[in-house]
Amino acid sequence: MFRFAFRNLLSRKTRTLLSLLGLTVAIMGMVGLFSVAEGLDQLVSRTFDRIPGLIAMQPGAPIPLFSKLPAEWKAELEDIEGVRTVNPEIWERVNVIEGKMIVSPPRFFFGTEIASRLALERDPYREDIVSGRFLRPDDRGTLNCVISRPIAEEFGSDVGDKLEVNGHVLNIVGIYECGTLLLDVAIILDIGVVRELNRFDDDSVSAFYIEQTGTVGDDELAERIHDQFRGRQRGPAPLSFNPLVEAFRSLDRQLKSAAPPVAAPPKRRPTRPSVDGTNGWDGPQVSPPKKSEQPSAIEVRSSSDWMNQFDRLTADLDLVLAILTSIGVTIAVLSILNTMMMSVSERMIEFGILKANGWSRGDVLKLVMLESGLIGIGGGMLGSGLGWAATHALNARWPDRLHLFASPGLLAFAVAFSTFVGVLGGFYPAWSAMRLMPMDAIRRG
Repeated sequence: MFRFAFRNLLSRKTRTLLSLLGLTVAIMGMVGLFSVAEGLDQLVSRTFDRIPGLIAMQPGAPIPLFSKLPAEWKAELEDIEGVRTVNPEIWERVNVIEGKMIVSPPRFFFGTEIASRLALERDPYREDIVSGRFLRPDDRGTLNCVISRPIAEEFGSDVGDKLEVNGHVLNIVGIYECGTLLLDVAIILDIGVVRELNRFDDDSVSAFYIEQTGTVGDDELAERIHDQFRGRQRGPAPLSFNPLVEAFRSLDRQLKSAAPPVAAPPKRRPTRPSVDGTNGWDGPQVSPPKKSEQPSAIEVRSSSDWMNQFDRLTADLDLVLAILTSIGVTIAVLSILNTMMMSVSERMIEFGILKANGWSRGDVLKLVMLESGLIGIGGGMLGSGLGWAATHALNARWPDRLHLFASPGLLAFAVAFSTFVGVLGGFYPAWSAMRLMPMDAIRRG
């Protein structure tokens, strides 16, 4: 029956080929779209496997770039049991490199305290030096920097060359490559130099990278840090200088200073608490919240926390991709349905003769669904293969911008799903052919 179904498809080559191509394009699009989500998941997993420490940031900041914390808190963090090393960090956006405006992919100044950075047991930047060296204590206060290989390749730079960044000429002493888009974006300098180049507050940092002793779990250590800084005043998020905003602030300060003072309302004398529990002022007495109930001025994130956030992002992304894929799949199902309906209508006499010669309804059903299933398998294999090849081609074309990944599981699912779509598209035509009586089929034909 398999050879019979295959010959039937070949007897109508143009129609079969069009259905096969329609399903191939749909499956290829599905593999390409879902490779975005899988690539993002693999990229994040690979990145945070390289960063086993904790990151202390300002609460609510999505990444350290938008965080600001007092630099003096480093000493308190180091005194917490379970903390081995605390490395202050400053992150700032790079706008211009060698006269070229930087938009995508983004590049960042990464200011690090060199002494504490060298004290870390695990440091992806220091471990992944591919040329030159990492920063040393004598690089403190200098314009010596370590850059990622993608930046070096983009601007044709090497160790010993100069690199003009935001109008400042830096000396390249090392090149690193971590192999992940999220880490290979930095220009690493002494934290004091980054603070001076970007007019960053002297008493602030973006975040603290905390390396654990391993004596306590990450969750317990994070809770100890939260408890240490509960009830503290939270610093404002770092804002870039905006002349328009500063002009309005200056005008507001001048108006406030020129306005006549407003007389304060007379103070009421406190009275004894009344029977209903009021204190004679504005309502019931409210005791201040306990320290354990107050919010912490620091938010601590581990690699698992970052992974959970990205998992929620990819879950929403998968939903959007599924909706987009369903459009192409629907068109492919309709194409297969049309092909099989036309095939059944043209072969009425054939089905009547087959049933008159002893074929059962089940045999006719199997034949038609086998034909549509073959289209599904062929479209799935072609679509998966082309989609896999396309992801590799795109990654090779834009290595510092894209990270697509079509896993074997995704490819297997694509073939299975395509087969199901093919069978689904042929079910109604097969059911119609199965119901025909032999003489009715011959008469219709």
